[in-house]
Amino acid sequence: MNVTRRQFIKLSGAMAATLAVVELGFDDKKAKASAKEFKIAKIKPTPTICPYCAVGCGILVYSDGKDVLYTEGDPDHPINEGSLCSKGTTLRQVYTSDRRVKKPMYRAPGSDKWEEKDWDWALNKIAEKIKETRDKTFITKENGITVNKTEAIACMGGAALDNEETYLLSKLMRAGLGLTYIEHQARI
Repeated sequence: MNVTRRQFIKLSGAMAATLAVVELGFDDKKAKASAKEFKIAKIKPTPTICPYCAVGCGILVYSDGKDVLYTEGDPDHPINEGSLCSKGTTLRQVYTSDRRVKKPMYRAPGSDKWEEKDWDWALNKIAEKIKETRDKTFITKENGITVNKTEAIACMGGAALDNEETYLLSKLMRAGLGLTYIEHQARI
């Protein structure tokens, strides 16, 4: 019988693995019993969608109510079938990172320092700036045609929005504010 070097190495590796499992006493019952001790074994995962891009990969989030313990790709999701990109794999850090900003931060014009603000102040400031810019730049007629628009504000949608949210956002931006520059992150 002629055995090539490659076949000899394959056969030797298979024999070593078999002997290690059989002779060293690998007990699959003990392995299954210890699996119950994993910290996520008794936690029911919550399915969600990855917020990073427009693909819409499914993710399972394991949480104990206070903290996100683990995330993984959803094997039952039709888009990614359990696989995740490098950004989706690290999704847990969005919630658990000590660098996560939890309050609105504001840097005044000309300042080099960020200051914490409360949500009411931040939302009022945004509404005030939108109103001020829209009032200054609103065009009612162009070449004798009614246009009712502003070209000084743009809206950028994100991939975490579903179809209904995107529809409502575009209606608000077009009909409510008169924006013409409306884009979505998925196209860029």
